[in-house]
Amino acid sequence: MSAFTNKIDFEVLVMVRNANPNGDPLNGNRPRETYDGYGEISDVCIKRKIRNRLQDMGENIFVQSEERLDDECRSLADRAKKNEAMQKALKAKEHKAYAKVACDTWIDVRSFGQVFAFTGGDPSAGVRGPVSVHSAFSVMPISIDSMQITKSVNSETKDKKSSDTMGMKHKVSSALYAVKGSINHQLAQKTGFSDEDAEKIKEALRTLFVNDSSSARPDGSMEVCKVYWWRHNCPMGQYSSAKVHRLVKITAKTDDPKEFEDYEIQVDALPGLKLEEIEGI
Repeated sequence: MSAFTNKIDFEVLVMVRNANPNGDPLNGNRPRETYDGYGEISDVCIKRKIRNRLQDMGENIFVQSEERLDDECRSLADRAKKNEAMQKALKAKEHKAYAKVACDTWIDVRSFGQVFAFTGGDPSAGVRGPVSVHSAFSVMPISIDSMQITKSVNSETKDKKSSDTMGMKHKVSSALYAVKGSINHQLAQKTGFSDEDAEKIKEALRTLFVNDSSSARPDGSMEVCKVYWWRHNCPMGQYSSAKVHRLVKITAKTDDPKEFEDYEIQVDALPGLKLEEIEGI
């Protein structure tokens, strides 16, 4: 693989229609929102979806969700212990070599980083990943619809029908979210993250909600509309990520936008900064 060349910034526009993009377990699983009423999708949630897409693409993933296991390992500890090269480095107390093997083996470790904790008082081995992802926020305050649901079948065989169990289901009727992130050159050099890895991250972002449907997010309710991918002309980048992310200006054409076409997107330019604009799947 070729080394990672120049810094990259990116932004992904996601349209949500009648879905719960990221429920808050501390608030009855209602869609996350800020105190100002704007919708939020946590960075952890977004990175989970990126990992899932990379796994679908055939990449080796260290932090696998339990329903997507592609090996016999039921925990991160088991997965690390199964790697003979890592265990050899651990016995020799070569923690840097241990971390390097992990980066070479799993794309999510060399992308997002990972902390490997050891027993016996040994210091942990930490990997700082070059790919940083912000929490996503909606362009406008969101409207949350809630409905009461009931269970109409018995969980166990009984003479009488059990009482209906009441519950709540929540959804965002319509909202546009912006996901922002960056890929750092200095950290990429340390983990071995390559230009080929960056292309895989880009494809994962473009197809972020493939194989992600659930009762809270039916197929078609979460859509990647645009991916903006900026490549700087030098390793460290000639502009700050904050300045690059401000290039995308989004305004609603109506008071109550329902579709992506109801928003006006303006993308400004900066000298020497290359922009690739990609349509979602």
